[in-house]
Amino acid sequence: MFPWLAMGHIIPYFQLSKCLARKGLRVSFVSTPRNLKKLPRIPPNLSSLITLVSLHFLNDHVGGGDDNLLPENSESTTDIPIQKIQHLKNAFDGLEPSLTTFLENSKPDWIIHDYVCHWLPRVGAKVGVPCVFFSLFPAASLAFIGPPSVLLNPKKEQTTGLKKFTTVPNWVPFPSNVVYKFHELLQLMKGASRPPQNGTGVSDMYRYGTVIQDSKFVAVRSCVEFESEWLNLLAELYQKPVIPVGLLPPSVKDHSEEDDDRNDNWVVIKEWLEEQREGSVVYVALGTEATLSQEQVNELALGLESSELPFFWVLRKPPSSTQDAFTSFPEGFQERTKERGMVYMSWAPQVRILAHPSVGGFLTHCGLNSVVEGLAFGRVLILLPMINDQGLNARLLEGKKLGIEIPRNERDGSFTSESVAESLRVVMVENEGKVLREKGREVFGDEKRHESYVNGFIQQLKEHTAT
Repeated sequence: MFPWLAMGHIIPYFQLSKCLARKGLRVSFVSTPRNLKKLPRIPPNLSSLITLVSLHFLNDHVGGGDDNLLPENSESTTDIPIQKIQHLKNAFDGLEPSLTTFLENSKPDWIIHDYVCHWLPRVGAKVGVPCVFFSLFPAASLAFIGPPSVLLNPKKEQTTGLKKFTTVPNWVPFPSNVVYKFHELLQLMKGASRPPQNGTGVSDMYRYGTVIQDSKFVAVRSCVEFESEWLNLLAELYQKPVIPVGLLPPSVKDHSEEDDDRNDNWVVIKEWLEEQREGSVVYVALGTEATLSQEQVNELALGLESSELPFFWVLRKPPSSTQDAFTSFPEGFQERTKERGMVYMSWAPQVRILAHPSVGGFLTHCGLNSVVEGLAFGRVLILLPMINDQGLNARLLEGKKLGIEIPRNERDGSFTSESVAESLRVVMVENEGKVLREKGREVFGDEKRHESYVNGFIQQLKEHTAT
């Protein structure tokens, strides 16, 4: 298992590793030292089947204050500002020699890898090990960016420019609202998905195109019940098997043990949640990578206040941010809302919070991990995408009537406290949100259903190994 260096990728790869180990497969989980230390504890019954393999960055990718290198001790996207993502990808590419040596010595049956390592299928062919690209993006997002023939044609990409990302591609044969908005493209251009301008590194489009083209097949964290039309389209576009592995829903038992290891303040959080009515609380968490502006903090705070709903707001400054906006709220906000709201400025056990019966809604940044966790416990989603692919996820979820997106200015992405409050009330209280409140759990929370998808994935691995 070789995930990209973002915790939103590492954790679901680790979840799949545990699923495979429970079926008796031996797994080598490969990453860098600091990321491996952040992993949840391996369950004792699986410890003999999951081996953590540590690879170190080359020294010429890490250089303290040098703008062209990574800062010291930076090994994941949460450690760096978005402008440094390309440097992290270059460092990730630098792991090729050490990973090649490991593969030559260990001789695995399969390599399950992420989109960034465009060179890995070639290495796998060299050492005689087949590769499968395991995507943590929904099939809709993959289909939106296109088949390898488009992804690997940079001249075409240059001539169409950014406009193509705001319209439905011509290879999508059914009605769709899965597109980027203009302000989301501006955010993307800050560095996360932008092709390098200085001649170094590799564009994301090339990475995607190569791993899709050169893998034996593609696995997707999805299921037919969620996006069957997109899975079918993806198989047509790729001209190879596209296998859903299920949504890997969370287990409260597993997370309870993991959270206890972190010595969290669950007792304090639980006491507050116990005081609230069942299904009344809006849980607010916008991820660990996006930096909210002071204006966004203000409008979100005033919207929560105006909604008159109980709320639990996890508000953390990204480790890489120098911004100190989180200590400043609209004047009197905390005093006025102290009886029904809590702002929590530390790590919080998200799965345990979402599982608590007092939580009814989830105001989320639309990262797929959070979406799955929220819907698995039957929480209705209020969608406020911030970075990367989250806008595409928001359009998909709203189209499936699994959430409502907070209206924003198309050009600059700004939103108002009124739009926040109105969206919250629609979802949590009004008749209009009844359909939203009733959907989701039946698909996202069915652990047996998703276990059957993992079984099907394992069968695909066996069949391809035999041939």
